[in-house]
Amino acid sequence: MDLEITNYNNFFKIRGVLNRKNLPLFQNAFDHIFETFDKLTISIEDLESADRYGVNALAKLHNEAITKDKSLSIIGFGCKEVYEHFNTNDAA
Repeated sequence: MDLEITNYNNFFKIRGVLNRKNLPLFQNAFDHIFETFDKLTISIEDLESADRYGVNALAKLHNEAITKDKSLSIIGFGCKEVYEHFNTNDAA
């Protein structure tokens, strides 16, 4: 399944597979996002899988939120790779 990103205001849903092939779609959707929103919520409930490039893209977005003093919430249990990354001590 391809990657699909939908949003309503500052709530985004990611569906499908986040990998190296469709990473530009993810990056275009969230490029300069913190210039528009102070608070951002991303649901990964329907994210089937993410390779290391996809997980790193989410981690980079997380780091950008911290750097710019913005709020980023990643919710849902859809993708174990993302959960495992952020659940480790290395995430922050």
